[in-house]
Amino acid sequence: MTAAVVTGGGSGIGQGIVERLRADGLQVAILDLVPPADDKLAYTADVSRPDQIDAAMSEIRAALGPVTVLVNAAGMEKYRRFKNLSFEEWQRIIDVNLHGVFHMTQAVLPDMLEAGWGRIVNISSSSTHSGQPFMSAYVAAKSGLNGFTKSLALELGPSGITVNAIPPGFIDTPMLRRSEEKQLLGGTIADHVQRTPVRRVGRPADIAATCAFLISEDAGYITGQIIGVNGGRNT
Repeated sequence: MTAAVVTGGGSGIGQGIVERLRADGLQVAILDLVPPADDKLAYTADVSRPDQIDAAMSEIRAALGPVTVLVNAAGMEKYRRFKNLSFEEWQRIIDVNLHGVFHMTQAVLPDMLEAGWGRIVNISSSSTHSGQPFMSAYVAAKSGLNGFTKSLALELGPSGITVNAIPPGFIDTPMLRRSEEKQLLGGTIADHVQRTPVRRVGRPADIAATCAFLISEDAGYITGQIIGVNGGRNT
């Protein structure tokens, strides 16, 4: 049975992906800063800390064996006017959203190379298409993630490993609800629904469905792609 790791799998989009992949029959381990306490395959790790990743991966391999599917869904946002943004805040956002993917990918890559097969799906952001005021660090990190995806796909394709990215659009998650409460969205969620061609907010299950496809054998000829799931908000 295929073993997978989903970072940020304790809530939001990551949780939706975990639920879908398990329903599809994969053995899925969760890596999260605050993993669900009632999940026996949930492990605590900060993806910006290689030592914590290595410790968690040792436990995961002991429980599930080699890991050949990785979904990098862990993310951290920061709303701050650029002139007030400290370098320490900038660095933390880059560390989690971009460097964390570097660390996780290097941690699981030996298993994929050994198997001659692997799937890596990176969750980026639709803000990389249009930009987003007060989120320069986040957009920079996620844009870097898209470039990383394309380059790594070219490098790893001959080894049987595909690498793709999903930039979600307006997805109903706890993070989105907190942003709405703080009036950081430029309107309410209902306002944004009216600006979305399919006239609804996205759900974690929408992202999970695309992720599940990219992991499947049916998607074996798809790599290096940035596949937007956004209800038509970005085309």
